Amino acid sequence: MSEGDVVVEATGETVGEAKWAALRELELRHPGVDKSAVQFEVVSEGERGLLGVGYAPARVLASAPADALESAPLDESGLAAEARALVNRVTSALGVDGRIDVVEDASSVVVTCSGADVALLIGRHGQTIDAVQYLLNAISHRAYGDDRKEVILDAAGYRERRRVTLEALAERTAEQVRATGERVELEPMTAVERKVVHLKLKELGGVETTSEGTEPNRYVVVLPAS
Repeated sequence: MSEGDVVVEATGETVGEAKWAALRELELRHPGVDKSAVQFEVVSEGERGLLGVGYAPARVLASAPADALESAPLDESGLAAEARALVNRVTSALGVDGRIDVVEDASSVVVTCSGADVALLIGRHGQTIDAVQYLLNAISHRAYGDDRKEVILDAAGYRERRRVTLEALAERTAEQVRATGERVELEPMTAVERKVVHLKLKELGGVETTSEGTEPNRYVVVLPAS
């Protein structure tokens, strides 16, 4: 710890629980804190006591330098602030230590997470990140109606990498359908990914698309153009 650091103290039954409580307190005071910059000092590891007698909690100090305490910008819109706060809560619950950046323009709010553990936020086949993005857009729709903006959640460049992969799949599938005249069923995808495939195949032409099945196993079907 050094002069100028923000320090909070917390307790818990174990050192791990005390660290978790201290980090949560820092995040409550400074929603934009860079969790990767937080350092911990164990004041006491606590004592269990015998049969519950003489119990003493573990005590931990959590500190962060001033330049890691990036609170939401004063001119950030309500939607952008809500998106930042929700993603911060989700990443904290997942145990993701990283940075959250929000960029807003006239039509969208882009929330980007970066850090060593963002794979936990992305989840298997992007299921977690897509679920959180869906929730963010549901909040936008409910709160702002026709004035809503699209909310995009990204982590470690996942959206761009996945888009390239899906568009390549769409191109190969279109070639196969045009060559054989037979329909092709793709693997189950999230609604976000199906949209990417539908748009790419519409652009390519010569084929038609539809979605079949029920969530979470809904999939794209590619058919010869009628």
